[in-house]
Amino acid sequence: MIRSTYLLLATTILTACTQEQTPTCNNPTPGFLITNVQVIDGSGSPAFPASVRIRNGIISQIGLLEACSNETLIDGGGQTLAPGFIDTHSHADSLILDHPDALSSVSQGITTVIVGKDGDSKYPLADFYSKFDETPATINVASYVGHNTLRSKVLGEDYKRLATNEEIAQMAEMLASELQSGALGLSTGLEYDPGIYSETSEVITLARVAAKVSGRYSSHIRSEDRWFEDALDEVILIGRETGMPVKISHIKLAMTRLWGQADKTLAKLNAARADGVNITADIYPYEYWQSTMMVLLPERDFTDRAAIEEVLEQIAPAEGIWMTLFEPNPEYVGKSLIEIAELLEMDAADAFAHLAEAAERWKQENGRRAETIIATSMKDADIDALMSWPETNICTDGGLQDLHPRGAGSFPRVLGHFARDRQLMSVEDAVHKMSNLAAIHMGFTDRGLIKEGMIADMVLFNRETVIDRATPEHPDSLSEGIESVWVSGELVYQDGATTDVRPGRIIRRI
Repeated sequence: MIRSTYLLLATTILTACTQEQTPTCNNPTPGFLITNVQVIDGSGSPAFPASVRIRNGIISQIGLLEACSNETLIDGGGQTLAPGFIDTHSHADSLILDHPDALSSVSQGITTVIVGKDGDSKYPLADFYSKFDETPATINVASYVGHNTLRSKVLGEDYKRLATNEEIAQMAEMLASELQSGALGLSTGLEYDPGIYSETSEVITLARVAAKVSGRYSSHIRSEDRWFEDALDEVILIGRETGMPVKISHIKLAMTRLWGQADKTLAKLNAARADGVNITADIYPYEYWQSTMMVLLPERDFTDRAAIEEVLEQIAPAEGIWMTLFEPNPEYVGKSLIEIAELLEMDAADAFAHLAEAAERWKQENGRRAETIIATSMKDADIDALMSWPETNICTDGGLQDLHPRGAGSFPRVLGHFARDRQLMSVEDAVHKMSNLAAIHMGFTDRGLIKEGMIADMVLFNRETVIDRATPEHPDSLSEGIESVWVSGELVYQDGATTDVRPGRIIRRI
């Protein structure tokens, strides 16, 4: 129903743009006019030729317009103007205060990032927000409250167990306080420590706290492989029990036995939606993921050779695993598990166990993460089907300096590779998944469309050349075809570089 309304609205705008409009030049506030562009308004409707007038950071007029004497004229060169892209699953919060240019995000056309994902958020959020307000970035930021963050604060090192009622009540109190800062809702990372040790009842209790203030729920579900079906049932149950919108983070089918079952997964999600559960998903456009080695071992037992052999056979083949961080021996970075096994004169399973043990020992001694891997666990056909689902929007799951190419290439990859070249969807549909659909999923009502009255977060791109260039070998390579990016009507990116302005703001739950 929501999307149909926007399609009708976009059709109305298109009709209006076929007639020359009288410029609103009596406004003394100087602004700018972008002319000679094809507008993709974010609704999914076809592109249409128009000019777009910006005043006070707001889209004030769309149509066949003439420039006013007090405004700057920008010739778009016949390229495509779209709403700024919204990354609904980002880890930019780890470096945004130190790298406010946010180059890897803004160079993709991203103007807003949603952080605090996978159950991990800054704490307290009020402090993070204050620091961001003091030194803003090129992009806007909104955050969830992380379940793992709360659980770590309450349970400390004694987290490998169920929480008591008193501890859950303490987490609920902390969550309520964080939500007062304007957080969007609760996020979980139930495949990670310490959330993996929680019961569903604990998560539902906390989710209800967020639901009471019209918050949302976002989850890296409890399993993306062995117990995938049970994990889907759990997130659906949370949506049904709380009545709140629930989102599956970076949806994937990451196990051999699951490959080819995207239609079955989507049928379950559609049935839940038909039953009144507002469940959605986001996705990044790669067949490989990045995390720690131990996420592959739910029992966290690197001495269990049978479990490791199952991983290498069913989930992540050894030739598709390579090190992106290994503090005990940095020389292993960039090498595959097969290559490292040859150096160690071991088979792949023993090498995996050896590396995991060394990383765990280093972590215990130094108090921080010792390793990360990239592993290949997905198939293109499943990615196509999951991405095409009408309730899937695009995300990166990346950071500002990421060892996975998704951090710098996700959005242009969808536009260029999936939409233009492979024609999995139209470019208009791709933009919809990057802007308006993402805004709807996050509860934003003031951005995500090229529409009069909306905040002027916009991206100008060349639909003929836009493409990702980041690779596992060069994950920081910038994409091509993203020409200009505006945030709140201020130019933040052009010609492959950021400008000096930092108009990004914290977006709080209304």
